[in-house]
Amino acid sequence: MSKLPKEHKFLDLSDYGRPIAILIANSLKHTSFTPVHVTIGFIISGFIALYCIYTGYYWAAAFFLILKSILDAADGELARVKQTPSYTGRYLDSVADILLNALFFIMIWYITESPIWIAIGAFLGLQLQGTLYNYYYVILRNKFDGDTTSRVFENKTPVALGGESQRNVNILFGLYKLLYGVFDHSIYLLDPKASEGRALPKWLMTCVSTFGLGFQLLLVAAMLVLGLKSFILPFFLVYTVMIFVFIGIRKIIYQ
Repeated sequence: MSKLPKEHKFLDLSDYGRPIAILIANSLKHTSFTPVHVTIGFIISGFIALYCIYTGYYWAAAFFLILKSILDAADGELARVKQTPSYTGRYLDSVADILLNALFFIMIWYITESPIWIAIGAFLGLQLQGTLYNYYYVILRNKFDGDTTSRVFENKTPVALGGESQRNVNILFGLYKLLYGVFDHSIYLLDPKASEGRALPKWLMTCVSTFGLGFQLLLVAAMLVLGLKSFILPFFLVYTVMIFVFIGIRKIIYQ
């Protein structure tokens, strides 16, 4: 199942792992494996990638970073094929992502001995980039009756869906707000009327998809194996400027 109706799909550069994710989800459809199990799998893959970065096995690190991205898509795909959407899975996925992102950048800072302000700025930039991508994507999904587990405005604890614990939803949503709240609020302040404007065209969504976590990790993997590890943090710091470019385009042309 797709997050968007066929006529509104765009080339998502961050979603390169979707075909394999679909295969994984379909292979697990009639098993006892749940989306949360797959989420745990991508967390483990992320920690293995961290160890490989630390020890200098950059090809292995690249493999596990990409595997992490594939499994990150597979958990949601499994929820769709099993028809078991849950807020528990949605927020666990997001909390795991941001914590792993922080660890990835801490490790890259450590092995490159970069100035700490570049590392902090790069991490904040990475998260703002991803937040803009998710903001525009969720708006698009809600406009066209796509997958609606994610909400445009995450400002209220959702009611647990069938089969999940409200207590777990409360805890994970609280962690989500703690970790993502400042990023969500910042992007909303930059473009508060995005949900009221015209739907973004496919070409612009493809450009914004370079902010997706899958594409970001692919870039990190590529830079590691190409011997460009010292450029990873400066790149994400500078690329943050594109947030203002994409928002400017939306405001000027698609208001």
